[in-house]
Amino acid sequence: MDILALERRGFPGPGAKERAVREELGLAPVRYYQLLNALLDDPRALAHDPVTVNRLRRIRERRRSER
Repeated sequence: MDILALERRGFPGPGAKERAVREELGLAPVRYYQLLNALLDDPRALAHDPVTVNRLRRIRERRRSER
């Protein structure tokens, strides 16, 4: 739930999100994105915060299709 809460926030500039991940969650950014990606496929995350999860799923699919 903390990861989804962090994703709902806006960040002012480059590096701010990664700094928040380290300071607030105690995670390396790589690990954070691994956990986030797994959360996007978890039905419990979708039930908890459908707006954020669906927005992130759309972004993920768009990036995959661009590759």
